[in-house]
Amino acid sequence: MSSYGPGDPSHFGATPAPGGCRFSLFSKNATAVELLLFRHPEDDVPIRRIPFDSTVHKTGDVWHITVPDVGHGQLYGYLVDGPWQPEGEGHRFNAHKLLLDPYAKAVVGGYQWNRNEAYSYDRYGPEGDLGFSQMTNWGTAPKAVVIDDDYDWERVRSPSLPLRDSVIYETHVRGFTRDSTSGASAPGSYRALQEKIPYLKGLGVTAVELLPVHEFNPHENIKTNPETGEPLTNFWGYSTVSFFSPAAWFASDGDGRTAVREFKDLVKALHREGLEVILDVVYNHTAEGNEYGPTVSFRGLDNAVYYMLDHGRHYLNYSGCGNTLNCNHPVVRRMILDSLAYWVVEYHIDGFRFDLAAILGRGPGGEWIPSYSVLNDIALDPLLANTKIIAEGWDAGGLFKVGDFPTGWAEWNSHFRDDARSFVKSDPGTLGAWATRMAGSADLFEASGRAPWHGINFITAHDGFTLADLVSYNQKHNWTNAEDNRDGNSWNLSWNGGVEGVTRDPDITAHRRKQCRNLLAFLFLSQGTPMLQAGDECGFSKWGNNNTYCHDDRLNWLDWTLIEKNRALWEYTRFLIHFRAGHPGLRRQSYFRAGDVEWMGPEGPVDWSSESRSLSLRIRGQRQHTGARTDAPDLWVALHFHWEPRWFQVPPPSPGHRWVLVINTADEPGFFDPDRPSSMGSQVLLAGRSLVLAQQMPYTEVKEAL
Repeated sequence: MSSYGPGDPSHFGATPAPGGCRFSLFSKNATAVELLLFRHPEDDVPIRRIPFDSTVHKTGDVWHITVPDVGHGQLYGYLVDGPWQPEGEGHRFNAHKLLLDPYAKAVVGGYQWNRNEAYSYDRYGPEGDLGFSQMTNWGTAPKAVVIDDDYDWERVRSPSLPLRDSVIYETHVRGFTRDSTSGASAPGSYRALQEKIPYLKGLGVTAVELLPVHEFNPHENIKTNPETGEPLTNFWGYSTVSFFSPAAWFASDGDGRTAVREFKDLVKALHREGLEVILDVVYNHTAEGNEYGPTVSFRGLDNAVYYMLDHGRHYLNYSGCGNTLNCNHPVVRRMILDSLAYWVVEYHIDGFRFDLAAILGRGPGGEWIPSYSVLNDIALDPLLANTKIIAEGWDAGGLFKVGDFPTGWAEWNSHFRDDARSFVKSDPGTLGAWATRMAGSADLFEASGRAPWHGINFITAHDGFTLADLVSYNQKHNWTNAEDNRDGNSWNLSWNGGVEGVTRDPDITAHRRKQCRNLLAFLFLSQGTPMLQAGDECGFSKWGNNNTYCHDDRLNWLDWTLIEKNRALWEYTRFLIHFRAGHPGLRRQSYFRAGDVEWMGPEGPVDWSSESRSLSLRIRGQRQHTGARTDAPDLWVALHFHWEPRWFQVPPPSPGHRWVLVINTADEPGFFDPDRPSSMGSQVLLAGRSLVLAQQMPYTEVKEAL
């Protein structure tokens, strides 16, 4: 009989308890489990080896044990034995590999895969697949840490802003402050991002959406930059190692234990200033790759359960990253829900953006089963009831389901992105599509009972051109990625204005600045929830690279000098964000109905033909909301994306009011001083490819201001 207590099979992971710690691990097909305790991250000899007695420490498919005199800060890992049957059964057990607990709350140690055979690879078998190896990896494998979740939040609460009032700012923890121009005390860290909260507040955004902060290996990429010879990295982090641990790479000292405290400090500081935190999460695949990848955790614990397999030996690859997590197996499903709940309860996270979320709606055969999948569980989970859940509605296996997610889900609106890009460069036949996007994309979301704000509108995001590059490059320029420019999307709907890349031509540079103003106006004057990519507010360029996932350099490090160099663009963006916040007519709770909006052409009815590129809309500022009257000024937006100028008839103002010019993207800086309003006449001339915004003001207020 074992001297160790049975533990608690109902709570996976390592849970500190009076006098010791409870460890619990799932493995359906394992024949033996052993817990190893370590003193230091690089140790290859454990201080204790504790085998599980299956008669005491196993209930069903859960292995569980209580170890006395173990607590916060203890390093550990597992050895799991079982059959090696890749063909058919898909089992890849190897009792010589130290495995990471899937519920690890912090991770320490280095990563040696792709560099050290003893850690990363099993040996090649006779059929070219990886075979069984007795080589150990204990000193080079990452190790889990027992964490006591006690933390003083000082009664700081989440702002809990409605999604319809949100402005999301997508950024990367390291990229935001890694450049020396940031002036941060610990560049590239959670602490450095915390120092930049005043900047975010000044800009006016309401939520920070962080690219993955779940633990990942930044050094898994073994390629080098063909131009500089410098090592490439996994910079973006879309290759999760642990779904419960904050990334050690972003800690000020690079330690996973420090990351726990510093990330909570960051969230608390953001909340104190009224800013929410949304995490970009990657539950569709893991860092273990395909059958030639490293054995880190899931593959060695129960490969046939955790992954979707193709006849056992190979992996289904709906993610494009080598494997696909078996998201709708009950155990994996529970892990995803447990992970989300943990980040909400212990880190006070406000929302999640799900990478390649269509995968989470795939059944065992890859079929689309959204209402019977973990997608529905997430939408209905009581612990997640107040969180924002946002889907990237496609995957790399050809499944594109934007608009088809269950009730409760918001979605990245790729149609908004594409239609805005097409319309701004005057493509024919785009006027009607763009009007639909500007009105909130009812064609996508209304049938499922969702509101305009369930569409996350964006022009650019991390995976694609920046705003500055969108108007400066016709083609991607990804040569420094060491993939012969094959990676990244070749269909960008971009337009360089006449010259590819950097130019000193004053007409082209002026045109590009105007197009940036146009696109930003599209983003913030449309119904739906806007998302701004970090750096777009100040003209940050990646020199035409639209897939900078592998660069820990100035292709991803924000240049803070651009804020002053491109001050006019920054001020314009800030103005748009604050203007939107002050006008509820731009954040409606329902789609336009009769009387809410009036669509017009330059001189009369709208011409919806394929060659038409001009329209205007009057957004009524007064309407009923559940019995309470909301008063706001009428707005008039005129859009003209023919290349020749054209006169527009301004609609008659309401009695006692005048139209006041707010934005004209043909001018620089593009917006007008609200304290010195400029009255408009009955007509206004719009330059080619430009937008005008006006709002009504009572005549007496205009007269007093003048």
